[in-house]
Formats: sequence, structure tokens, C-alpha cells
Amino acid sequence: MEPVANLGFAQVDLERRERCGFPEVIFCQGKANEWVGEVVRKLHEAGQDCLATRVSDEQAAFLGGHFPKAQQDRVARTFWLPAKAPTAKAGRVVVLTAGTSDLPVAREAVVTAEALGADVHLIADVGVAGIHRLLKHQKEFADADCIVVVAGMDGALPSVVGGLVDCPVIAVPTSVGYGAAFSGVAPLLTMLNSCAANVVVVNIDSGFKGGYVAALIARNARQP
Repeated sequence: MEPVANLGFAQVDLERRERCGFPEVIFCQGKANEWVGEVVRKLHEAGQDCLATRVSDEQAAFLGGHFPKAQQDRVARTFWLPAKAPTAKAGRVVVLTAGTSDLPVAREAVVTAEALGADVHLIADVGVAGIHRLLKHQKEFADADCIVVVAGMDGALPSVVGGLVDCPVIAVPTSVGYGAAFSGVAPLLTMLNSCAANVVVVNIDSGFKGGYVAALIARNARQP
């Protein structure tokens, strides 16, 4: 198999799974339907799992017609076409959202972490405006290998969660909020200034990055 497949409009990295443990992931935003479809086809022909993110409604319809066995999550805007049946889960990831409006980003994290083989549990709408909602679920996330916290508005939830657990917490700021949230910049800065030592931060609305890194951490945590 060639290390890179030259499609003219794209150079598909067919050795990334060997180097990094997971195949190249397709970021679909701004790409023509046919471009995305050809990359999916090339990865599938190479016997590799295929995950695509930021899939538009038009792209989803196109891919669904050509790859009917794939799994699509329209909330997460993801496309998932595994090369073979899933194996045993490796590590436990919990994804928390501050609000229901954060679910698209959180679902992207869930799908990504599941694609990488993690056992994933989603707990939605447990923001700090009603802290009792979070505490009610404490036993469900206390034994996680890694936690992804998705929040917009004030972005305070990751610090609270970080103070309750002994595992890494990946904070994902979202662009949800009114004007002073500055499309996610305000929660991003709050999270970067977290006083909880186990909290790290990824980019605004980057559920993919949060889920990917969380799955890697969870998998490594379970290795002997």
C-alpha cells in the first residue's frame, strides 16, 4: 500500500494509523461532496476506519447514498464507517455538558472517543447554575479515566469538575452565549485560568480534539 494516496485535490495519509494509532480523520467543512466521498472511498479501500467531522446536511445526504452502512450523527455532524466490527472497549471517558446548547460539540466528542475505542458516557445539562444537578451524577464520573467538560457562557464547569476528581479534565469551550461571551472567547479564557490543576483546554467548539485526546488518555491509563 502506498504511504500517501494522491487524489489531486487531497493527499490521503495511509500510514497515520501505524504512526499515531488511528487513521486520518476528514474535516468536511468547506469541501465539495465529491472530495469527501473520494477520501472516504480511499480509506475504506485501504481497510481503514473512516471518521469525518463537520459534515453538512448536503454532505450527509451524499455520503449516505454512497455509503449506506455508515453511521451518521446529525447532532454531532459526524460520519463513521468502521473497517471491521468493534473490539473490546479501552478505557472509560465521561463527557459532561454545562447546557443543552452545548450538545452538538459534546456529541462530536462522544463519537470521536467511541471511534477510538473508548467506553463513553454522556451526562448533559449539569452546569453551575444548578450545581446540585452535577453532584447528583458524581458517582457516574468519579471513576472515569478522563473527563471532557463542554461549556459556553461563563465556562466555569471544568474547574468545578476538576476539584471533584483525580483524573485529567479536558475543557472544551463553546461559542454558546450572549454578546459578552465573544463567541467562545470568554469561556476559553475562564478555562485557561482554571485554578484546578488537572484541567487542560482545547480550542473553541473543538469536540473532536477533546474526544480524541480523552480517548488516548483513557486507553493508556488501562494499559498494564
